[in-house]
Amino acid sequence: MAAEPPPTPVRFGIIGCANIARKVSRAILLSPNSTIVAIGSRSIEKAAAFAKDNGFPASAKAYGSYDAVLDDPEVDAVYVPLPTSLHLHWAVLAARKRKHVLLEKPVALNIGELDEILAACESTGVQYMDATMWMHHPRTAEMKAFLSDPQRFGQLKAVHSIFSYNSGPEFLKNDIRLKPDLDALGALGDAGWYCIRAILWASDYQLPKIVTALKDAEFNEAGVILSCGASLLFHDGILATFYCSFLSNLTMEVSVLGANGYLRVHDFIIPFQENVGPFYVHANTKFAQLSIGIEPEPTEHLVTTDLPQEALMVKEFSSLVGKIKENGLGTETKWPTISRKTQLVVDAIKTSIDKGFEPIEVVY
Repeated sequence: MAAEPPPTPVRFGIIGCANIARKVSRAILLSPNSTIVAIGSRSIEKAAAFAKDNGFPASAKAYGSYDAVLDDPEVDAVYVPLPTSLHLHWAVLAARKRKHVLLEKPVALNIGELDEILAACESTGVQYMDATMWMHHPRTAEMKAFLSDPQRFGQLKAVHSIFSYNSGPEFLKNDIRLKPDLDALGALGDAGWYCIRAILWASDYQLPKIVTALKDAEFNEAGVILSCGASLLFHDGILATFYCSFLSNLTMEVSVLGANGYLRVHDFIIPFQENVGPFYVHANTKFAQLSIGIEPEPTEHLVTTDLPQEALMVKEFSSLVGKIKENGLGTETKWPTISRKTQLVVDAIKTSIDKGFEPIEVVY
């Protein structure tokens, strides 16, 4: 029996030359079912230099505007790494031009903007996905299997997450993530997004009923959040907390506590090694005799991958796009739903901060 031909690659256009686009363009080229056909910037020279510096195919076109990428009939999907304040305009326009949308996080400044983006994608039948890369590492599925084991993990009780990094005074002075007109959510949008997503992931995407920002939030002179934390209370008594910061040492941790077990991962956002992701668990743990240790001892699990997590993200997104293009299937609603829930919690925490750290009810 003849082997099936490989899928037709999904043809990506990239709008913007942000630093993160270097990583994702590499991922598009590593993924077996995608390629890059166009790159757009505010100057054609910058676009051409970006394409050359990042090993784009010789056939990839460089444009001096974002509109030109969206008007290119060879572009099936766009990756949007622009500042968050520009997402609404360009993601909606991309959807209206029937380009599938892979949108960098944070995806919007608020839920109203995201709902406009999702409505545009739904109305034109294009696939939407946010670029939260760790969701696509095979480690994530293995960790979820442990959390779903009633004997080894049991009922979820608590989650704690930290994402912080300290890139120095130049970053704090000039990076777009610190500019109120470009990325007004600051550390909450950039780093807190990951923490909130991890909490929702651990809780099977049920929303908390109440969130309360903690009173340690720090701001720059323009009022942009440099660090913050929050507590999230769920209907069944689950308690979650997180801390995100541009002022603390690089840390990317998630701890998940169940009635019978515990999971910890030290590098959930970006694995310390590209081809392997570790995590640690212990289950049904007791103090050893004389309380001089614990038993059984924690175990380390190493999950290997042939492709980096960002390439697996592109591969999954392209697979969904391919099913729409080739087979006429509808869009996958899982990713818009998860994205919307994450944004709702971001919004609620921002509201709590703005209202003097009051508890805020989360309403779907």
